[in-house]
Amino acid sequence: MEALTQAIYQAVREVLTDLFQNGEHYYYITLVSDGGANTPCVSAWSHEALDRAARDDAEREDLKWSYADSPYCCWKQEAFEPVQTLLLSRGNIWDMEEEDFEREYELRYGAMEEAMRRLDREGVFSANQLRENVVVLVEVMSPDYTNTQRAHRLNSPDCKMFLAWLEEAAE
Repeated sequence: MEALTQAIYQAVREVLTDLFQNGEHYYYITLVSDGGANTPCVSAWSHEALDRAARDDAEREDLKWSYADSPYCCWKQEAFEPVQTLLLSRGNIWDMEEEDFEREYELRYGAMEEAMRRLDREGVFSANQLRENVVVLVEVMSPDYTNTQRAHRLNSPDCKMFLAWLEEAAE
């Protein structure tokens, strides 16, 4: 798991270092994967990007927590090539027996969560904003309750944006 965690950590760090150079103020940073815990991608929303994208309050609500609609979805995805190589070397998760699938799935999402936790300890998420103003997530799509469980582990209960996400978007 350590090799996978480190590869994810490096990829996310590279992506965010590049992304944060734009000087925008981010409120939502997520690492997203699918139901097979395959190669994740970073997505993020800044207040400035949301202001540019939303024409009215209704559209703002629709876009606010949408990883897929963010202009920063899959930003510098090529940074995840080493992660993809590692995941492929572990075998096709969809070909595994149910028990092995579950174990591999948990390992992969655990590595994603730990990578984000390490980046948080280093202060990466507060590069352009206070940490309390950004919710940090590891999400599976289609959404399920485990997103909320991981969100609780990754965010302080007094993080303003975490509380907003819980109220507006949590599963």
